[in-house]
Amino acid sequence: MEGRRILQPELFMKKKPLDFDKITTYPIRERQHKVKLQDFGDVTSPVNSLSDFAKTLPTILKAKDLRELVDLTISAVEKKKGVIFAIGGHVIKCGLGPYLIELMKRKVLTAIACNGSVAIHDFELAMIGETSEDVAETLETGMFGMVEETGKYMNEALIEGAAQGIGAGQALGEMVLKKEFPNREISILAQGIELGIPVTVHVTVGGDTIHQHPSADGGAIGETSYLDFQRFAGLLPVLNDGGVFINIGSAVIMPEVFLKALTVARNLSAPVENFTTANFDMIQHYRPAVNVLSRPTNAGGKSFAFTGHHEIMIPLLVRLILEHLK
Repeated sequence: MEGRRILQPELFMKKKPLDFDKITTYPIRERQHKVKLQDFGDVTSPVNSLSDFAKTLPTILKAKDLRELVDLTISAVEKKKGVIFAIGGHVIKCGLGPYLIELMKRKVLTAIACNGSVAIHDFELAMIGETSEDVAETLETGMFGMVEETGKYMNEALIEGAAQGIGAGQALGEMVLKKEFPNREISILAQGIELGIPVTVHVTVGGDTIHQHPSADGGAIGETSYLDFQRFAGLLPVLNDGGVFINIGSAVIMPEVFLKALTVARNLSAPVENFTTANFDMIQHYRPAVNVLSRPTNAGGKSFAFTGHHEIMIPLLVRLILEHLK
């Protein structure tokens, strides 16, 4: 082909094969090994509890990391350091609210921070015991997110909250209690009020279905969420020197909120260093990787990433923590 460089086979034919006899080797005992028999799992020991089961796992990769994260969390509780969960909506949709509430009751969690979808699913479950709709079906008819009660009561709560100078999480939790919703015992919003544990709600304006309703008040939405951001930033110093921050199922909002809140806390000279972070999600994303795992612990601390379904991973994590507290 015109313009193409033609290789000359005769040049390659003149090259002599390398002499492998001159290669240097060394004894296997002198090599550093990543895998050792003592790190293998134990399939024969009797297992009478989940903690026993965890001890039989290989002390390799994520099995080792999970056991270490549990140990660090227990250590934080014993030393009265902060343990904060940040969550996305799928956590509540997967039926995990009761697990978080048990951690609240057992005084493991210092606070829960969540995005707007968490609040909506939590609110609806408290109200009628059901949540989540077929988006594809209702989107075609223009009725996606348009159920009356959710928008009416939640927006009413936020308007009242703004008038009272309280954050979105507190305002929504108080509405759940005020309305005496039948399933309020499984609402993290309501239980946050009952147990005195902050549950903050961080919204993206226009990102939640209740913002579509005629009852929505942009000022109230912004004011109450901003108050929760200020409150959340004020909580982060409890992580200093041994606390634990775990992001579960939020790929964008909570990692971004966490990074900004951490900046504010440090800017105001509050020490927030040498703590543990972890991210649980079905797919590892950029923002949790940098905003939760690498950047906040760059000057000290540890970070862990776990990939798997929330409905399996979070019950496993919570059960292991609770068994260690016995």
